[in-house]
Amino acid sequence: MAKVAFFDFDGTLTRRDSLLPFLRLVAGTPRFVGRMALLSPVLAAYAINLIRNDVAKERVLSYFLEGMEQKSLQRLGANFANERLPDMLRLAGVERLRWHQDQGHTCVLVSASLDVYLTPWASKIGFDDWITSSLEIDDAERIIGRLNGGNCFGEKKVHRIRDWLANKEFSYSYAYGDSSGDIPMLSLVNEGYLLNDGEFSLIHQVKRP
Repeated sequence: MAKVAFFDFDGTLTRRDSLLPFLRLVAGTPRFVGRMALLSPVLAAYAINLIRNDVAKERVLSYFLEGMEQKSLQRLGANFANERLPDMLRLAGVERLRWHQDQGHTCVLVSASLDVYLTPWASKIGFDDWITSSLEIDDAERIIGRLNGGNCFGEKKVHRIRDWLANKEFSYSYAYGDSSGDIPMLSLVNEGYLLNDGEFSLIHQVKRP
């Protein structure tokens, strides 16, 4: 029977968050700095748990991306994937990915970050599939600013993984993450690993039946 490994992206396969650097590329540094300053009340409210993760994220995305043509954003996403993401990668995470690929395991990226840059990156690095957040578009194929199907974070990752697993059979499963938002995903699999001081520690294990 086949085995599957699920990987978070930001902080697990990278050393830092990827969304803000992408928005900086989209807007340009001066405009990015100015817009982030205007968004500081939203970010502060999120920091002290006054608004949810998905609400804060949609407000940021709407402010930066609403009205953009989808094709233009996809071009910027491909550029970001090719030119910026390689310098952000975490060696420990990539090594775990390569190990699973060498074993012939199915590897799936599961991330709250956007498909416009994760899709080209995941395809290039050899993931078998990817589960990400995406943006709604209008009839003119322009970005609305809302997340299509919600933010792929926390329990939402579990729901998306279960949907993906429908009609698939695997004998064993692994997952890798770096934050409390990944705990639900790590608890879903046979072996769940959480990044701790630069290394992945086993925090959840269910032995074979």
